[in-house]
Amino acid sequence: MCETTTDTGNPSLNKLIEEWLRWDKNEKTQDELKELVARKELAEVERLLNNRLLFGTAGLRGRMGTGYAQMNDLVIIQTSQGLAKYLTAVHPEAKSEGVVIGHDSRHNSHRFARLAAAAFLNAGVPVYLYSKIVPTPFVPFGVVQLGAAAGVMVTASHNPKEDNGYKQSIEENLEPWQDAWDTEKAVADSRLSDPLVEMSGKYFTKLSASMLDRDMNQASPVSFTVTAMHGVSHEYMEEAFKVCGFKPMVPVKEQMVPDPDFPTVKFPNPEEGKSALDLSFKTANENKSTVILANDPDADRLAVAEKQPNGQWKVFTGNEEGALLGWWNWQRCQRLSPHIPASDCYMVASTVSSKILRAIANKEGFNFVETLTGFKWMGNVSHGLMKQGKTILFAFEEAIGFMNGSEVLDKDGISAAMYVAELATHLAKENKTLTDQLQEIYKMYGYHICNNSYYICHDQDTIRNMFKRMRNFSGKDTYPESVGNGRFKVAAVRDLTTGYDSSQPDKCAVLPVSSSSEMITFTFGNGCVLTLRTSGTEPKIKYYSEMCATPDQGDWKALEVELADLVNCVVEELMQPSKNSLIPKAD
Repeated sequence: MCETTTDTGNPSLNKLIEEWLRWDKNEKTQDELKELVARKELAEVERLLNNRLLFGTAGLRGRMGTGYAQMNDLVIIQTSQGLAKYLTAVHPEAKSEGVVIGHDSRHNSHRFARLAAAAFLNAGVPVYLYSKIVPTPFVPFGVVQLGAAAGVMVTASHNPKEDNGYKQSIEENLEPWQDAWDTEKAVADSRLSDPLVEMSGKYFTKLSASMLDRDMNQASPVSFTVTAMHGVSHEYMEEAFKVCGFKPMVPVKEQMVPDPDFPTVKFPNPEEGKSALDLSFKTANENKSTVILANDPDADRLAVAEKQPNGQWKVFTGNEEGALLGWWNWQRCQRLSPHIPASDCYMVASTVSSKILRAIANKEGFNFVETLTGFKWMGNVSHGLMKQGKTILFAFEEAIGFMNGSEVLDKDGISAAMYVAELATHLAKENKTLTDQLQEIYKMYGYHICNNSYYICHDQDTIRNMFKRMRNFSGKDTYPESVGNGRFKVAAVRDLTTGYDSSQPDKCAVLPVSSSSEMITFTFGNGCVLTLRTSGTEPKIKYYSEMCATPDQGDWKALEVELADLVNCVVEELMQPSKNSLIPKAD
């Protein structure tokens, strides 16, 4: 270990350093801090110790390393202790119901999960700890099946390899409890059990039973290439193909074994599209597959690509997948449950996702609900509707997250893959493709064209100033009235950071408001809806835009051109003062 003095000349910083070294029992992160102090990198030391990781849309997530501002053993212990303390206070039944804990294949995930288990056991809460890597959906599935009080998944999903995450809430409870570091004692505790065999069996039994026609699946003429993206999904997808009746999948062999270093992809995020799917295209072409199914590393999301007649690959956007799966779930409902009235059926989507489900609902008679971004919102809304006896058919977010039915009240890349495979098989019987069906959906319900992307920005001041400027555009508390030299008029503004909504009679937003995140939506006179928001999990400023045509509006190309022009004007005029600090999405 490094020998160093903790005297920095700053008493408050000295106290933070001494506190960390007293509480942290991990030699690696202790040494990292000592080396920073020895090198007199005091600004960095203060940044790491004087700030804590914040919860975003998908939990606590960040780079691994020393300090409260990064992911490490001590932060996991503190977070787990805080959650355990909070949970037992507001829900005393947790001491009998227990919590479900799972983890992915990233560096330190196995250890983080066991440190979390130790905290809950120390608080008197039984633990269902999956003994090996599992897809994220297995945690919410286990919570429901086991009647547990809460669930925790240790994963950074699709973030870079240096990141890890812990999906739950935190209360201040910082000093490690007795036995907080003793994972061996935790694993040997009689109150800890492994639910893997039972939950895996139930999950795949229910998935198999949900299929429309297993004989049709067995006879499918479609060959599916599947990638686990070096994550957890390979063996689970193999089992899914088997129990749902499909012929064996074609795996991307270079990516089927879990590897926390992700050697074949810079960003293990299938949402990035073609840049993340090169090996999938190669494997599919070599094996004459026409459909690619790609999970992210923790298998809660799904990307889909289909080979076109010209030999090129179309990678569907999350909104396009949402249109296909939404339509398919409605067709399935009509076939499997014709006794359920449309008025009792619901589909859900986040506010930045396409409104295609709303268009389908308006024509077919079922209900559509919009929520804030993130499945914590969609899952809660779905749970509330189910308690009222309603049927949840489908929920999705544009970031390739899909919830088919209500067995898992969260996004699930395994079941989504099976529903896409089932749809592709059904269409193949009619000599149609997924691409064909997407065009038919637009003809039936109206063309929905989206233009979404993001900029990377590591400077929080730049981000704050950008949104502050939008809120004080031509004076205090004024928003832009147009862009493009007046060509695109702003008809309404909704600011879910401040709670302002000009479209409401009382000017107050209907959706929940969060002052800790930036999110402004502009509705333009031409019908375009465009949202600018900060990511809850990554250093990104995202924009989402959509224009919707009526079914009889034929000039789709003109609509695309108009939307692209409007988006360019928004980027140039509303983000321009900050553009030097913004890195655009790589092609």
